[in-house]
Amino acid sequence: MTPTSPAAPPVEPGGLPSDPDSRYPLGGMPRFGPMLAIIWVVFLVEPFQASFDAPTALLRAVGVVGVLGVATIFALTFLRYRRRPALRPRAAVLLLVVQVVCVALSCLAAQQHGLVGLVFVCVTAIYLVPGRVALVIVGASVVVMVVLPRVLPGWQTEDGNVVGALLASAAVYGFTQVIERNRRLREAQQQVADLAVARERERIARDMHDVLGHSLTVISVKAELAAKLLASAGPEGAASSPTARAAAEVADIQDLARGALADVRGTVAGARRVTLAGELAATRSALDAAGVAAELPGAVDAVPADRRELFAWVLREGTTNVVRHARASRVVVTLTPGSLVVEDDGRGVPGPREEGGGRGLIGLAARARQAGAVLETGPSALGGFRIAVTARDDASPAGARIDP
Repeated sequence: MTPTSPAAPPVEPGGLPSDPDSRYPLGGMPRFGPMLAIIWVVFLVEPFQASFDAPTALLRAVGVVGVLGVATIFALTFLRYRRRPALRPRAAVLLLVVQVVCVALSCLAAQQHGLVGLVFVCVTAIYLVPGRVALVIVGASVVVMVVLPRVLPGWQTEDGNVVGALLASAAVYGFTQVIERNRRLREAQQQVADLAVARERERIARDMHDVLGHSLTVISVKAELAAKLLASAGPEGAASSPTARAAAEVADIQDLARGALADVRGTVAGARRVTLAGELAATRSALDAAGVAAELPGAVDAVPADRRELFAWVLREGTTNVVRHARASRVVVTLTPGSLVVEDDGRGVPGPREEGGGRGLIGLAARARQAGAVLETGPSALGGFRIAVTARDDASPAGARIDP
């Protein structure tokens, strides 16, 4: 589908679609995701029917509620993951606990048929929790499905549930890995696009400075020379003579050329803005050249656009301090949507004021205050120096703040 097609999703700068649903792999997955979830829920028909066949009304009600609870949590988890790729650990644990309780309720009425719900528990775990934890949950579910029917009287073994749990877990794990790798690919593409834009901006600014700046400089110098020649050639006291008027006009040309040259330089300085993605790449290069082990974030997409320039300046200052003054062997840069922290294991102090260390931090503090953030410095947990910038909404009262 071409970008001019009416059905094409809007495109952001850098060539990425702005529609969140179009950012997922496998083409139409987001569109047909709920339908896929409903298809999986069909496998709960057996425990649902078995719950209806329970001997008492109480057991029937408990079993139906349990089966519906398993299905509902699975569907909500599927939709939640599709819209928001990460849940908080507490929310994930709570969903899994509730789903396990629902499986237990369904087993009270449906007996061994209710163990089908553990297949959905395995899939939910793979969606919501890290790989090792999910593997433990899958293993525990398999053990329960194998052991429980063999130790409870009246229950029949259904080892097909074990095979189903293993196959479903493997399939969903592969699916989530595809999503994660596509997400990282999008982040890398966005970073490349940001770097390309920054480089093109710098190229245009450099060309403007080299071509137009040179021409304006020559015009200014020649206008100054012409004004001196006209002033020396004209008779004294003849302010209204053609020569004197020409000298005045040439002087105006010189002033205009100087003003235009100043405007060009100011435009070039404004165009050469630092970018967070570019500073991350420069930091990696500088620390590698200095032989310093670095732990850097892989992407900057989580940081709001209005904070990236400030974070880039702080990262540049922190990198400069490490390379020039810290004598560090390890640097850790932590990046969140509301903060950036640069820590090292060096000697624990910034550069001396006469070398720019103090002035640089004071300037950064002023820049942070203007952007609605707080700059903090102090000892690092690694044993060296720590510099951090935090948005005021996320700032904590602790820390040594620098007020300009």
